[in-house]
Amino acid sequence: MRTNDAIHLGLMLFALAAAYLVPFELLLLAYVVLGPAHYCTEISWLHDRSYFLPHRGIAAALAIVAIVAALIDNASWFGFAMWAALAVCAMLAATKSAAESTLIFMVALALSAIMVSSGSSLAVIGILIPTLIHVSLFTLVFMTLGAWRSGSRAQVLLVAVYLAAIVLILLVPPTAEIRIASFARAATDYFGNVGPALSRLFGIPGLKLDTRLTSLLAFVYTYHYLNWFIKADVIRWADISRTRLALVIAASAGSTALYFYDYAFGFTFLLALSLVHILLEFPLDALALRQLGAAAASGLRGNTATPATTRSGLARTKASQRTKRS
Repeated sequence: MRTNDAIHLGLMLFALAAAYLVPFELLLLAYVVLGPAHYCTEISWLHDRSYFLPHRGIAAALAIVAIVAALIDNASWFGFAMWAALAVCAMLAATKSAAESTLIFMVALALSAIMVSSGSSLAVIGILIPTLIHVSLFTLVFMTLGAWRSGSRAQVLLVAVYLAAIVLILLVPPTAEIRIASFARAATDYFGNVGPALSRLFGIPGLKLDTRLTSLLAFVYTYHYLNWFIKADVIRWADISRTRLALVIAASAGSTALYFYDYAFGFTFLLALSLVHILLEFPLDALALRQLGAAAASGLRGNTATPATTRSGLARTKASQRTKRS
């Protein structure tokens, strides 16, 4: 196992242990302290890659949509904004032809009609996209895609441990007591609607932000943030200019300080900042889903060679050819 994979595993186990010991406190601290640092650094990283969009102006429009959505009180309209933004980003970033874009548009339109006719589905999707779908599902997509690309058994193990940790929390929930009551109340304000949303989605009555769900959210949020910060080969910390790095640090620290200074305004600001980074990441998410689908299709066709093994095999073939020529 490489050092980086070992660090990933250690951080994952740390997040799991902390989620069992102090779930309510961990969830809020991760969201308020680690969250802004993650949002600012990822937005900076996405900016250097044009947000994986054909034009950066589209990213500005997505940021405006996110800020407006943070102020929407109607859950269905909020859900529509999230769903529409994801569909548009998929059309722009994950398609290679007008026909593919049209197909995604028609599928998204059909699914939208189904959600509208079912009443609360848009509200449910609006709650889950910025929370569990973004933080857990897309994290799993990137982990799986990374394991396939590298052909690393250690990274496959990381995916397995991540899934096992989620199952463990659901089957054997923590029994930790609330140590800081104000943190528990704040966690309920942020994430209290996740339980009812899951209840409507899966038809399980009575789901709420209890210790089980709080521990699950605490684990996936904490690992989601920590997983990002240690990706030195992706973020390339050394390549970030000192000026921009100073701005990122100041923005993230200021966002956290604002929350502790004024809870109500800080809540709204953090929500807006979180949504901006989520919508700006949608093109990359859609692209990753397409690539993972292509990898799965390749596996079903019997082509089990990963990009890493394919490249190494090609290198060996070329080396053999050079030996024969000499």
